[in-house]
Amino acid sequence: MVYLWSLLPTLLAVSNLALCRASSWHFSDATVSVQGKGAGVGGGFKEKFVEHKPLSAPVTLGASDSLKVVLTIQDGKMAKRPHQAFLLLKDTDAGLDISYPFSIKESGKAKVDLTQKDLPSQFLTSSKPVEAHLVLGSFGSSQGYNDRIFSLNIATDRNGPIPTSGKPLRYGKLPEIHHIFKPNPSSPNIVFSLLFTGAVLSTLPAIVGVWLYLGANVNHLSKAFQSAPISHTIFYGSIIGIEAIFLLYYTSWNLFKTLPVLFAAGAVTFLSGSRALSEVQERRLAGER
Repeated sequence: MVYLWSLLPTLLAVSNLALCRASSWHFSDATVSVQGKGAGVGGGFKEKFVEHKPLSAPVTLGASDSLKVVLTIQDGKMAKRPHQAFLLLKDTDAGLDISYPFSIKESGKAKVDLTQKDLPSQFLTSSKPVEAHLVLGSFGSSQGYNDRIFSLNIATDRNGPIPTSGKPLRYGKLPEIHHIFKPNPSSPNIVFSLLFTGAVLSTLPAIVGVWLYLGANVNHLSKAFQSAPISHTIFYGSIIGIEAIFLLYYTSWNLFKTLPVLFAAGAVTFLSGSRALSEVQERRLAGER
């Protein structure tokens, strides 16, 4: 009995190791096909491949052909969608590689399509077939899959232009950037300012003349301030204050600084003006004009 208990940790370790090895990413029902332009149903090349047994003959991709790889991805015995699934093309001589992600459904069905237009120019000028690898992996303890599935022979059009690669992108220090900001707005010419100021001030005598013509009684000014001194003082003072705010906005203030002060002065003018005009109405109702 003691001997069996001593073997229990070893048995557990062996069973866990076997479980980890059994849980791994793999695939089934895999096919690679090449369809030429204008080929009918059943035309072109189509071949099945299995795990860890790449196709013996290379797959040829012509200039107008399209290559398609279709398979079902599984985690253990269950069809599942992995986090990453790529068709990796490698040029072993140049040391270059490029990945093409599979389009995968939740059922594990995956496919990838590509043509020569999707390949880099370095692959199009390669004299040897490039290797096609299948890469599967995801989060968790399941082992990933990375192995060659076939070789791809890229047959370019001899009558077409020779593919060339552009200048490679290099990351490094760039020249210093000097920002040119928009200059601050300047005030208009003093001549125009004086001209419009004179035009505004010239209307004041006209306003006084109209008041006198309509019978404005300046003698009631003292009586108005005696009846409601605070209301009249604040009312006339707020009007002058509003004009001063407009002057500050014209000379130095901006709109965000002017609006709050202007709203506050307007509220004071409204409250004090209503009381001052009520006092004027009382005198008019009493027959004093």
